[in-house]
Amino acid sequence: MGFVGRGLRTIQPAFIQDETASVTGQCSTSLIAARVMAYNKPVLSFLRRRKESHVAPYLVNPGHCPVCARDVVFSSPDAWLRDHYLCSNCGSIPRERALMTVIESFFPTWRELAIHESSPSQRGASKRLSEEAPKYFASQKFSNAVRGSMVDNVRCEDLEALTLSDDSVDLHVTQDVFEHVVHPARAFKEIARTLKPGGAHIFTVPLVNKSNPSAVRVIEDGEGREVHVLPAVYHGNPISDEGSIVTVDWGYDICQAIMEACGLFTHMIHIDDLTKGIRAEYIEVLVTVRPR
Repeated sequence: MGFVGRGLRTIQPAFIQDETASVTGQCSTSLIAARVMAYNKPVLSFLRRRKESHVAPYLVNPGHCPVCARDVVFSSPDAWLRDHYLCSNCGSIPRERALMTVIESFFPTWRELAIHESSPSQRGASKRLSEEAPKYFASQKFSNAVRGSMVDNVRCEDLEALTLSDDSVDLHVTQDVFEHVVHPARAFKEIARTLKPGGAHIFTVPLVNKSNPSAVRVIEDGEGREVHVLPAVYHGNPISDEGSIVTVDWGYDICQAIMEACGLFTHMIHIDDLTKGIRAEYIEVLVTVRPR
């Protein structure tokens, strides 16, 4: 159940579209609230809060969050759902909910596994994995620390040259990391080396080029300096105010790149499920599996 505003078409029969929106570009919150009053109290409560703040959401619907495992309201004030379609309880975004759904589906015993996550966030799937899996550990690439050392309970690791032992990790998890790796083939090979038989690398990465070939944006010269092949683009970085440079605009051919780098097969999973709050651009979850 949900409603739309500012031009979003009706996307499933359960959605309600306010007839005035197509004329004025605004949602009539009171009209829609009346329609759902006897139908869904969580949405009605959300609509009241929105009405008080004078902000018409672009999309809102109830559902069950795969990250916090609670019945919630998902909402977005903006058409860019990938960053704005939030869970009302845990604040997770669609790709985090998609990632957690895939982990639960492929590895239902994940709480018992050795899980390494590179560059985790402080919310969403990262938070749940860290809280519920005793053998979970996180890493960051700290520029001023020795690889393998600990910095505030976070391990210093470089995905291109991991200090982890062979066959030591059940699950590697990365969320929007591999568009920032200068030598991704090295990182894919290192992940494959350290995976246990039957283990997997489960990750998200924005496949912005889709069916077009992936495009390298940054290379390294003979002296280890980064050279920009395309204009510089930066994403947010939890440990640096400077952000992280985008090194590759990936396309669907990333699966071939992984196969060529480490010889492992990669599943590409696209989930579109409003009941789980999963709808967005670049929502694919990739699962690279090491055979038993």
